[in-house]
Amino acid sequence: MSGQTNRLVVVPTVTMLGVIKARLIGATRGHALLKKKSDALTVQFRQILKKIVSTKESMGDVMKNSSFALTEVKYAAGENIKHVVLENVQTATLKVRSRQENIAGVKLPKFEHFSEGETKNDLTGLARGGQQVQACRAAYVKSIELLVELASLQTSFLTLDEAIKTTNRRVNALENVVKPRLENTVLYIKGELDELEREDFFRLKKIQGFKKREVEKQMASARLYAAEKASEEISLKRGITLGSAHNLLSHASQKDEDIIF
Repeated sequence: MSGQTNRLVVVPTVTMLGVIKARLIGATRGHALLKKKSDALTVQFRQILKKIVSTKESMGDVMKNSSFALTEVKYAAGENIKHVVLENVQTATLKVRSRQENIAGVKLPKFEHFSEGETKNDLTGLARGGQQVQACRAAYVKSIELLVELASLQTSFLTLDEAIKTTNRRVNALENVVKPRLENTVLYIKGELDELEREDFFRLKKIQGFKKREVEKQMASARLYAAEKASEEISLKRGITLGSAHNLLSHASQKDEDIIF
């Protein structure tokens, strides 16, 4: 019962059957493409998840080393080293830019770091603690690089998650709603067309039977008319009445050998 109601409301014609079949073919191809897209996005999603886990694990060690290096700098150069660094730096040399990467039709944002300009704090800590300052700078540069990479991975992770959910909803809709409805519509139209064909065949048989009976009636009328004409000719030739001619014809039909026409 559900298969009969879960269909499109259409007029069962041959043209509409072709249209619904074309839509069914398109839905099948779209379902296959979306399924492949979902699989590709899922593979990329798992790879990004693995990278996020490994980056977070290394992030803990890098941030720990950076904090420890900052402590060493403060111990070697004093607490005023922060003000000296801020005075020597006017613009940032390590910057971040964004770009987009296309994965199976989904644009993923990517962040990458780059250096611009020269480092202005090369002479910072020249009196004391210079080695610790450079080591601290290198440690924090590495931590910034990991933070940028982690931000890129997490943004791509969230974008892929939404894209996978949307793609899976479309796949499920095509598989469980659109395709069954179109298939039921095709079966309905085929059934109606077969029923119309059977009705036309029965109608043609009735018409042929009627025509056959009419032909038989016409042939019977023609034979009767021919018999009457023959009776009239006999009556005219022999000068007998029409009833006698009919009697002669009836005797002739009984194979009377004395009457020869």
